[in-house]
Amino acid sequence: MPQIPDKLYFKIGEVAALLQLKTHVLRYWETEFSALQPIKSSTNQRLYRRKDVETALLIKELLYRQGFTIAGARKKLQAEKQLGLPLTNPQSPENILAEIKADLIQLRSYLLNTHLE
Repeated sequence: MPQIPDKLYFKIGEVAALLQLKTHVLRYWETEFSALQPIKSSTNQRLYRRKDVETALLIKELLYRQGFTIAGARKKLQAEKQLGLPLTNPQSPENILAEIKADLIQLRSYLLNTHLE
């Protein structure tokens, strides 16, 4: 997983280089995925925010590594959005740590309840 630089905005060429894709692929994804909507500057240049870069990384993961079709990836992103899940890579360190934390809290609760019986 590429490390995203700590910046507010990224030009399409920077995002394409980061994801190792061509810029036309990102422009196509913008038409297919409503979750990927970079803002446009006054000169009509695409400016991707960090969440857009993370969404593009997730789309790439779904399409290229997990083998989803465009329609399947779109449905998965929409389902996650409806469930209120963050649109980030499930294998990111932050998500793995959040999952571990939730598991530990659940385990602690179970142990406390078992001990009290």
